[in-house]
Amino acid sequence: MHNPLAGHEHGVILYDFLHCRGGAEQLTLDLLDTFPGADLWIGYRDRRWFPDACLANRRLRSLRLPARFLGGRTLLGLLGFRCATRRIRDYPWAIFSGSTALEAVHHRRRGRNLYYCHTLPRFAYDLRAYYEARLPRWARPALRAVAAMMRYRYEQALGKMDLVIANSENVRGRLQRYLGQEARVIHPPCDVHGFGWRGQADYYLSTARLEPYKRVDLLIEAFRHLPRHRLRIASDGSDERRLRRLAAGVDNIRFTGWLDAGALRDQVGNCIATLYIAEDEDFGMSPVESMAAGKPVIGVAEGGLLETVIDGTTGLLIAPRPDPDKIVHAVRALSAERASTMREACERRALDFTKAAFAEQMRQAVAEVMDA
Repeated sequence: MHNPLAGHEHGVILYDFLHCRGGAEQLTLDLLDTFPGADLWIGYRDRRWFPDACLANRRLRSLRLPARFLGGRTLLGLLGFRCATRRIRDYPWAIFSGSTALEAVHHRRRGRNLYYCHTLPRFAYDLRAYYEARLPRWARPALRAVAAMMRYRYEQALGKMDLVIANSENVRGRLQRYLGQEARVIHPPCDVHGFGWRGQADYYLSTARLEPYKRVDLLIEAFRHLPRHRLRIASDGSDERRLRRLAAGVDNIRFTGWLDAGALRDQVGNCIATLYIAEDEDFGMSPVESMAAGKPVIGVAEGGLLETVIDGTTGLLIAPRPDPDKIVHAVRALSAERASTMREACERRALDFTKAAFAEQMRQAVAEVMDA
């Protein structure tokens, strides 16, 4: 097979941080598989989820930014990637991802710079009001100041990219709407061979991070009214304590916390169906992984799920602005028997998001900017 990057494999991939087993973190590992000669620069990594063995034989450079300093993470990320990445000027090409890693582009001349956009920094754009409303009044001016600075730095860095790639039509639309930025869509890959049907146990599964905009609280409220249906929540996040309090005394809801890759695949492969109702999801890898395991998805008809889940065929899509009653209705409609009839359609749909297709498109994108 012709290698369009022959002689130029040693590029660099930059991402904000390896913090949890999320979709953007997994895509960073997929990029390393796609470009095995590339170096990886990150702000920091959580060794619990990304131990040395996970990154064996990888050339890794961590800026070792404070992982837990949540309030200043954006500021520290911008500062770290701006001040400690001068050496990236020597790489033949660079792929930037995340929001703060883009600051490193200022060390490079125009040419051979690609940005893979999972989403805009939403606290500075479409979710500004949402984040502001969650803060006490005295803290809101600080958020506004950080958001304004983030918009300025982000747009300055974006202007130095030679090619912008969006992970979905949904994100491509945001880039156009807020920044007038054109982008090419390359969907993230799914490990369709790693996820597979294991059987069918007696539970539904949520793998969305425990963050307010993922709307896991609505799932908990729904399953309060579904005592004969079991829900497992296989994730963690900043909203964990509130959600555990909300589920207190509800015997049919179980939290597992973050799971390692093998345990997560077992949970997905054995459930009846998964639930994923995040607000205007950028793309949403979890629904694709669910379908790869032959499991239909109860989702919401907005954001990236409109690009992955086929309503009535590989799952059920609830109308936007879901409420617990709509979720209750969908769970009852997607019985174990009906879910099993969707298995083959789910598995076929997941094949549209393979690693091979992703790798081919990304190699071609890098080759294009190399030839420009």
